[in-house]
Formats: sequence, structure tokens, C-alpha cells
Amino acid sequence: MANQVQDLTPDEVSKGVAEGRYLLVDVREPNEVEAEAYPYGVVVPLSTFDPKAIPDPQGKEVVFACRSGKRSVTASLAAQAAGLPYDKHLAGGMLGWKAAGLPSKVGD
Repeated sequence: MANQVQDLTPDEVSKGVAEGRYLLVDVREPNEVEAEAYPYGVVVPLSTFDPKAIPDPQGKEVVFACRSGKRSVTASLAAQAAGLPYDKHLAGGMLGWKAAGLPSKVGD
């Protein structure tokens, strides 16, 4: 099923990252990431998004994340259009992440 994006809950993503199953790719802009970042996230901003800039996930599944869950869907669709099997995103983004009580880090 091409061009489908699977919603993952903050708890699913947090657990998957902790277990080494997911590579979290944050598509927010650098100024947003400076203010508050996902622990262990890799930043590939959507404004200059290039699917080739995503590091090799080394067997992990790529999960896109942003602030609210909109840009992460866009990034997933763009990656799929480039032929990559990256069809997962963090539903609710950073807002959902914080609402679930999960940790974030401030500043890099």
C-alpha cells in the first residue's frame, strides 16, 4: 500500500526508540529543536527536506516526528515518493509526546 502513513502513539515510539527498533527523525526547524528536542532524535528539517539526508537506520524503522503530527506525515510521504519504505510517524508530535508525560530535552 503506497502512500500510507501509520500513526504511532508517543508511548509506542518512546518504547521502540528505547528498544532500538526505531530511528526518530525530527523534521522540525532548528530553532524549534533548540527550544525543545526529542531525546535521541535525528534532525532533518522539512524546509530543506531531502530523504537522502536521513542517516542509515541500520535495520531500525524510521519514524518521523514534528510539533503536532502534520509535517511528519508530509515527510513520510516525501520519503515514500523517493522510494524509501518510511511509513511511520509520531501522531500528535511533540504536543502529544509531552501530553503523554515523556521527557524532552531543552537546548543542544
